[in-house]
Amino acid sequence: MGFSDFHGNAETVHRLREMIARDRFPHGVILAGPRGSGKYTLAQMVAKAMNCSEHPISDGLPDFCGRCTECTRIAQADALDQRFAEAVEAREQLRDTDKKETRIFIQTHPDVMVIPPDPPQMLVKVDQVRHVTATMYYRPTEGGHKVYIFSESSFMKEAANALLKVLEEPPEFATLFLLAETPSALLPTIRSRCITLTLAPIPVEEIERDLAQKPEWNARQKSLVARLSGGALGRARGFDINGYLQARQDALIILATAISGGDHSALFRTTESYRAGGEGKEKTDLLIATLFSLLEDMLFVKEGTPELVRNIDIQPDIVKMTGAVPFDWIVRAAERVGEVHAGMRRNLLRSLSLDALEAALEA
Repeated sequence: MGFSDFHGNAETVHRLREMIARDRFPHGVILAGPRGSGKYTLAQMVAKAMNCSEHPISDGLPDFCGRCTECTRIAQADALDQRFAEAVEAREQLRDTDKKETRIFIQTHPDVMVIPPDPPQMLVKVDQVRHVTATMYYRPTEGGHKVYIFSESSFMKEAANALLKVLEEPPEFATLFLLAETPSALLPTIRSRCITLTLAPIPVEEIERDLAQKPEWNARQKSLVARLSGGALGRARGFDINGYLQARQDALIILATAISGGDHSALFRTTESYRAGGEGKEKTDLLIATLFSLLEDMLFVKEGTPELVRNIDIQPDIVKMTGAVPFDWIVRAAERVGEVHAGMRRNLLRSLSLDALEAALEA
């Protein structure tokens, strides 16, 4: 157990460990990278290394044991989705008046706090940042360093301004981690007060080797997932291959019908299944993402770089569709899909929106 369990981005991990060794760790760190790239895992590892009571050394740099009381308590928050669901459920049990005033935090160790976006808007609220401000200036009670991890970069305006004040005069014994898919999601004034470390995509071959632990997937599926994960190992490990293949089949029907302009009966049967409700939203979101994936592959083929195609198991079909349309059609299709995605956020009727997408692509 230790930093050796983190896959990829060895230089970034080495740099973080060097900063711990010098006991001059930055007060604000932006960890950037795609969803599933390991940002949260790495931030948790740093929190353990800063507070581990065993203080192990590996390769000449600080590490964490994963066994002491400090490490095990911090590790209880490793399963972020589970802890988040528990916190939301606990809030739902409160009286309505208390529920409105209660914000979501995850804290399994007194000196390490995780601040996720607060539902239902899924934004970091100003009250969450104020709570961080109210607690971070007290010295660590059990560990050696206080760590606050903002698991998403979606801040309300007031919350972002409040965070800026914290970063201007932070205590020497506290560090804030801001996890972001792209640093541009944060205010320039926040970025200027933090160091930014970006987790690069892991090579496809390395992800395929890691997916050997998935005996339920065949070699073709592992190869497909490795390419679709965008270099994010966490995303690859949790990839819903069956859901993706079903969504891709529906996406192919939409694109094929638009390109051929033929019989629409199969299209209407497909779009009719995209109903309202939470399950329908997840299904539609996956369909939209899959449409973008196919259109991007078509662009790769059109631009003469077929080696970049991710849906390699259906590459002949993608090549055939690409040959039937001009470059401008693919660009326009991507724009229309983006418009449908925006409409979904405004709760427009999903099946009708998908039918309208079809009509727009045929125009």
